[in-house]
Amino acid sequence: MTVTVRPIGEAEWPDFTALHLEAFNASSPPEAVERWRGLFEFDRSLAAFDGDLMVGGAAALSFTMTVPGGPVPVAGVTAVEVLPSHRRRGVLSALMARQLHDIHEQGREAVAALYASEAAIYGRFGYGRAADSLFFRIPTHRSAFVPDAPVDPALRLRVARPADALDDLRRVFETVRPERPGLYERSEARWRYDVIADEEYDRRGAGPLRCMIAEDAAGPRGYALFRVAGKFTDHDVPDGEVRLAELFATDPAAYALVWRSVLDRDLCSRVHAWSRPADDPIVHLLAEPRHLNAGWLDDLWIRLVDVDRALASRAYAAPADLVIEVADELCPWNAGRRRLITAKGSCERTGDPADLTLPVSALGAAYLGGRPLTPLAAAGLVREHREGALRELSTAMSWEPEPWGGLVF
Repeated sequence: MTVTVRPIGEAEWPDFTALHLEAFNASSPPEAVERWRGLFEFDRSLAAFDGDLMVGGAAALSFTMTVPGGPVPVAGVTAVEVLPSHRRRGVLSALMARQLHDIHEQGREAVAALYASEAAIYGRFGYGRAADSLFFRIPTHRSAFVPDAPVDPALRLRVARPADALDDLRRVFETVRPERPGLYERSEARWRYDVIADEEYDRRGAGPLRCMIAEDAAGPRGYALFRVAGKFTDHDVPDGEVRLAELFATDPAAYALVWRSVLDRDLCSRVHAWSRPADDPIVHLLAEPRHLNAGWLDDLWIRLVDVDRALASRAYAAPADLVIEVADELCPWNAGRRRLITAKGSCERTGDPADLTLPVSALGAAYLGGRPLTPLAAAGLVREHREGALRELSTAMSWEPEPWGGLVF
C-alpha cells in the first residue's frame, strides 16, 4: 500500500468527520460536528489516502500554553485516527512523521502537546507523559473539611447561568492560567463550543450545565461548572450525582467555598470530579481524604519538536550547566549533544562529552516540571555519564505547581 499524506480542503470536511467517527466508534449530531468545525484549523490538518480513500487523519491547533516561567506557543495535536481497515500498515507513522516535520518547518512552535486516547501509542513518536490528573468520587455525607479550612467573610456565592457569566469565568481563569504549567489560552470558540456548551448531547444523561461563583465586592474569585444527574432510591431517598466539569479559584478561601457549594448540593449523595490536577488542594482540605476515592490518569503528553528552542524557552528551578545527548530518530535535527546553561537560558550544540544520554520522550515528560528524571533513569531510559548530572538536570527542570491541561482539546 502506498500512503499519500496531505492537508485537507474544506470540501473534504464530511469525509474527515466520517473517518473520525468511525475510528473513535463515536456518533455525533450534525450540530456537534459543525461546532467542531468552528475549532478546526484546515491549514494544520493532515489526511492519509490509500488511492482516493481517506484512511487516516491528524490535526493541530494553535495554542499559547503556560510552561515553567511563562507562556510559549504550542501545537495542540488532536483528531489522530486511522480507519479500522488500515491499522498496522504504517498510516499512523506516516501521519505523525509528516506532522512533526510540518510543525518544525513552519517554525511557530518548538513544542507539541496532546491527550492520548491510548497511552501506549505516542511514546514511540517521541511524546512523554508530562502531566497527570486525578478523579474523585466523593460521598457528600463524608465530605467535611478540616477545622482550619480557609474562610473569608467577604465572600458570597452566586448562582449564575454559564453563558451569562462568561466574562466572570474568563476573569478567574486568566488569573489562574499563568501560574500552572499546562493550562492554555482559550479562544472565544473554545469557551463557547467546549467549556459552556450545553446542548442535549453535551449533557450525557445529566441535567443542564450549572454555575456557582464565589465573589466579593471587587468581583469573582472562583467558580464551578457542573451538571446534576438527579435520582431517588426505591425508598424515595435523594441519590443525585454532581458531575463537576471544572473548578478554578484565585485564592484558598474562594477555592474552599466553591468546593463546598458543590459538595453541599441539595438532593445529591456524591460528587464525581473527572479531571483534577495531581496536586489538587482538596486532598488536604477533606478531613478524611480516603473518601476522595481518588484515581490516577495520564493528562498531557509533550513532544519537543525543537529541543534547543524548547529548553531555552522555559525557566528552571535551580542552576544547571551540563551536556545532554538526545536520541530522536523521528526528528533527526534534534539528535546529538548540546550544552544547557540555565542561568543564561541557552541550549546550543556542542562537541563536548555528554553528561547524560536520554530519548527526546524523557525531555518531553520532564518539560512541564511535573515528572522527575530520576525514576526514568531507574527504568533504564536515561543514562548518566557524569555523577550528579542526573540530579542536577532533574532538579532544574522541576516546578510547582504540578502541570495539568484542564481541558481536553
